[in-house]
Amino acid sequence: MGKARIGVFGLGTMGSALAQNFADKGISVAVTNREADWIAPFLAKAGPLADRITGAETLADFVAALATPRLILLMIPSGAPVDAMIEAFRPLLAPGDTLIDAGNADFNDTIRRTAELAEAGLHFVGIGVSGGEEGARTGPSMMVGGSADSWTRLQQVLEPIAAKFEGDPCVAHLGPDGAGHFVKTVHNGIEYADMQMIAEVYGLLRDGAGWDAPRIGALFQSWEGGPLASFLIETTARILQVTDPLSGKPMVDMIRDQAGQKGTGRWTVIEALKLGQSASAIEAAVGARSWSSTKSARLAAATQLPPETAPADLPPPSDLAEALYAGRLLAHLQGFDILRAASAEFGWSLDRARIAEIWRAGCIIRSALLSDLAPILRATPDRPSYLAPGIADLLAPALPALRRTVASAATLGLPVSSLSAALAWYDTARQGVGTANLIQAQRDAFGRHGFERTDRPGKTNADWS
Repeated sequence: MGKARIGVFGLGTMGSALAQNFADKGISVAVTNREADWIAPFLAKAGPLADRITGAETLADFVAALATPRLILLMIPSGAPVDAMIEAFRPLLAPGDTLIDAGNADFNDTIRRTAELAEAGLHFVGIGVSGGEEGARTGPSMMVGGSADSWTRLQQVLEPIAAKFEGDPCVAHLGPDGAGHFVKTVHNGIEYADMQMIAEVYGLLRDGAGWDAPRIGALFQSWEGGPLASFLIETTARILQVTDPLSGKPMVDMIRDQAGQKGTGRWTVIEALKLGQSASAIEAAVGARSWSSTKSARLAAATQLPPETAPADLPPPSDLAEALYAGRLLAHLQGFDILRAASAEFGWSLDRARIAEIWRAGCIIRSALLSDLAPILRATPDRPSYLAPGIADLLAPALPALRRTVASAATLGLPVSSLSAALAWYDTARQGVGTANLIQAQRDAFGRHGFERTDRPGKTNADWS
């Protein structure tokens, strides 16, 4: 076998899956790992694919096994480990070689690394990879940031391994330096909101209607073929109908109600605030996960804090479906508006329609909703997403159900933090005359900040009298 077209450093779950995906698509790949004793078991597990895989126990042998200019993909934990590996590789590389970080990296680190390596004539590419282990093995969605020159060579090896939606590879070059990792961060933020809203509807049915998990799962299953069709709806339907073999009860009822998080949802909220954008539905989802970790305090509060609720009818399943659609749509719009703001801030020229398209397969948030959004975003690339023609038509049939659902949940004392945040965001967006005039008056009263007059646009008044 000749020299490999790409190298993968890191044979953990994702790195191993990507390496096998390359080999499966006929792309020769070299692999190595910090712990060299992982290499032989990986090659044995690869079976017949091992004929297209070269294992190397040292970095020097790994680099020597690659065709030039070299493409080296790092699939290792983000942060300091990536910086350490960059320094280890630098003496072995030549101008024109490309290092690729395919982990969940902070886009600010990617911008920094791109600039630093450019000084040595090296390319640095940040790729957001979505789809988990299964996606990495059979076809992920990939969001690429980096130079156009790097993309010219990467395109030839990434398009074959990417997920396909009606034949279209779910991978795209989105912009320079940190663009790919930023888009992946926002993808994960939308994922947080999507999962939280689904969980909120589950909670309404469980605690408000008294449904058991299998019945709720069957309802979710009935939604799989309509507007709510998505990977997360399918997954939810399946797991709610799994029985625990030890207790004979629904498996989900045996799982402690504490959800973990890796930080990307929080990053989305932080960057949104820096950009002057509201990510309220995503922020509520991040907050809900944080609340979930306070199990002992919640158990105490359940008996000490008065509910002060009132009887109310839970909306029918048809309303819950429409409410979930509206909430999910609004959370996606928040995400796309964050992308729009970041594109302007960093000069990335992000194509939001193309981003929606590459999310239609392979990634965690793949859904029918993205097929609805892509043409709308393409028709109005420069406007806030909620002002794009067609959005109002998508929202109008579902908004009344969202209002009824949020109102009923509030009356019953059942939390729907992301659904209610999405509704509040929508109502704030459509307020031509809001209440910030009072806030500005308060600021001026105690600080002489000045305010813009409604009767004299562009003129300010710094005096309070």
